Amino acid sequence: MNTPSELKYTKDHEWVKIEGNVATIGITDFAQGELGDIVYVDVDTVDDDVNGGDVFGSVEAVKTVSDLFLPISGKVIEFNAGLEDQPELLNSDPYGDGWIIKLEIAEDADYSELLTAEEYQAIIG
Repeated sequence: MNTPSELKYTKDHEWVKIEGNVATIGITDFAQGELGDIVYVDVDTVDDDVNGGDVFGSVEAVKTVSDLFLPISGKVIEFNAGLEDQPELLNSDPYGDGWIIKLEIAEDADYSELLTAEEYQAIIG
C-alpha cells in the first residue's frame, strides 16, 4: 500500500499536501482500491468556504458512491479539471495527477485531526 510520508491523512481516507496556505487534497491509494473503478468525480464547492469535516464532493465508482470530506477548513479554489475526462486518474495516480481539489486554508484551520503516514497505516492495517 502506497502511503507517501510527506503527506497528511484523514480517517476518511483523504490525503492532504500543504504548501504555504494552499492544501492539495485527494483520496488515498487504499480508498481507490476499496472503491474500485472510478467513473465520475463531482465537486460543486469551488469558490465556497467549507468547514473541516463537511462534504465537498463525491466519487462515483462502478458499485458505489462515496462522499468526500474536507480535512481542514478553507475556500475551495480549484477542481482538477483533468478528472472530468479521466476520473480513472484517481485509480492510476491517486497522489499525483489524481488530486481532486486545491484549498486556500482558513486562518483558523484546525490541523489536529490530520494523521501522519504511520498513523494512517495503523488504521488501515
